Amino acid sequence: MSADHRGERPHLRVLTGDASRGRGSAPGRRGAPAPTDVIRQIDTDILGGRLNAVIDEMATVLVRTSLSPVINEVLDFACSVCDAEGRLIAQTNGITILTGTISCQLAAIRRKFAGAIRSGDVFISNDPYGGGTHIADITLVKPLFFEGELVCFVTVTAHCNELGGKVAGSLSPDASDIFQEGLRIPALRIVREGIRQDDLIEMIAGNVRLPEMTVADLSAQLAVVRLGDLRLRELCESYGADRLKASFARALDLGEALSRAAIRLLPNGTYSARDWIDGDGNDDERLPIQVRVTISGDAVRADFTGSAPQRAAPINCTRAVLEAAAKTALLAVVRPETPANDGWFRPLTVIAPEGTVFTATDAAPTGWCYETAAQAIDLVWKALAQGMPERVSAGNYTSLCVTYLGGRKADGASDFVLVEPHVGGWGGLSGADGASALIAPADGDTFSHSVELFEAEHPIRITRYGLAPGGAAGAGRHRGGLGILREYEILADGIFFYSSFGRSRTEPWGLEGGEPGGLNHVEVESGGTVERGARIPFRRLRAGDRVRVVTGSGGGYGDPLGRSPAAVLEDVRNGYVDLDTARDVYGVALIPGRDGRPGAIDAEATAVLRKRGVGRWDR
Repeated sequence: MSADHRGERPHLRVLTGDASRGRGSAPGRRGAPAPTDVIRQIDTDILGGRLNAVIDEMATVLVRTSLSPVINEVLDFACSVCDAEGRLIAQTNGITILTGTISCQLAAIRRKFAGAIRSGDVFISNDPYGGGTHIADITLVKPLFFEGELVCFVTVTAHCNELGGKVAGSLSPDASDIFQEGLRIPALRIVREGIRQDDLIEMIAGNVRLPEMTVADLSAQLAVVRLGDLRLRELCESYGADRLKASFARALDLGEALSRAAIRLLPNGTYSARDWIDGDGNDDERLPIQVRVTISGDAVRADFTGSAPQRAAPINCTRAVLEAAAKTALLAVVRPETPANDGWFRPLTVIAPEGTVFTATDAAPTGWCYETAAQAIDLVWKALAQGMPERVSAGNYTSLCVTYLGGRKADGASDFVLVEPHVGGWGGLSGADGASALIAPADGDTFSHSVELFEAEHPIRITRYGLAPGGAAGAGRHRGGLGILREYEILADGIFFYSSFGRSRTEPWGLEGGEPGGLNHVEVESGGTVERGARIPFRRLRAGDRVRVVTGSGGGYGDPLGRSPAAVLEDVRNGYVDLDTARDVYGVALIPGRDGRPGAIDAEATAVLRKRGVGRWDR
């Protein structure tokens, strides 16, 4: 899950089997009879590899042709191929929430246009209540017809920097309804039987603050689905459409078989977890959320009944996003190395009543839905940790900690909006410390902006970027990973800023006696005062102001007194842990070296501290 199209590394995988089990001759050519009831394993492997190449090429084209840094630098997008029934077959690693909702979006499109889907059509939608995520994510879907028959769909979803609404960047953290979040596009044809609908594109351009960038990114997405259509048409010509469709069915069945086999190895039982969402953007009230995860044989059920009602604030997500979050958590815990398709998730059932923060109804705002999705992933993770702590890490910083900065570019010629998710600390595991500076599970393969490119075009300087020492947060036999500190200096008047951070009051949870992790927060220094917050609404800044992003550390795993003294010494030397924490939390006494830095472990004093159980009763 670390693909990077800036370095041209592979960005996807589609599920295939073991090609060594294949038998028979090479796949048939166009016009050759293709098996519809039996598809050989080697066919599945070959076609799966070809699909991998198709989607990798689609993703590369999007990165190289889009204008938005959130696409070509942050990689906030996903591409997929789905069968004629709208079931996910192949996907970019990308953002799990995007690929996890695509089958829901296709279901909505197929219902609306039943019997009227034509060759050459391309559909567009960003409707959260049409199976999507939030208004900022625009999905394009192109059906592939071969010899008059619908074979599959190619799709691309990408974050749009600007779609109008209450604030520049569209995703106001204090919106009270969906209409404040920008232009909502129900499923429509942006291309009708090969003819681009320029009136629709003109309407979109007339309702956004950055029309050139928005239209350019839409054009890039159109190029992507046309490329996918071309490459899949070539597959149909080489192998036959029937063989391709049969390989889709086999891949789905294989995914289900692998999933059920992996689930059967898990301990049966019902595992519950409860947590909190720290405010909704308009209110600081903590919102209770909960889940009951039941593993029975080869099936899993996640029941979110009892979670808080939906809010008149953008923290809500829709059922499609909740299901994508549950899929992400299940795959990560059960068999993370497996490339996923919709067959893989057949054993999963997600239950939740309508009208909760996880299942909002039209027209509740959903701008910051990925925050709730991240909480849902962590909630399932926390529940499963009860039954299989050896497979699950402690809690992570959870929130994507997204910031928005925008205004006039340094050259004064145009405006900009920069969307940036921030990395943070993951929880300790049974055999290792947690990862530091890693993106939250809900955001897959996204990156921070390149500092050099960020500063080259925008009147903002990044003055600090590094790990944020966690102190006692996340202490454990295996400590939680560290978050980051990223500081921006504003170089011109009129730059705007807003943000929405979760986990600002409720720490990431520890596991097996480990300590809770650290909290996320943002500081805005302006006019000699410093404001510390999390969900900060739109505001203008002046030259000389500073914005500091601090993300939390992950929770610890195991009793901190069980941590190796040598590991504690190394942590202190690296600046991850201070001397007081080493002594009072880890029970490790250190002898200063000549330069004042810790030089060695005082074994005798350490033995006394650990025998007394230093810090246990204070913690």
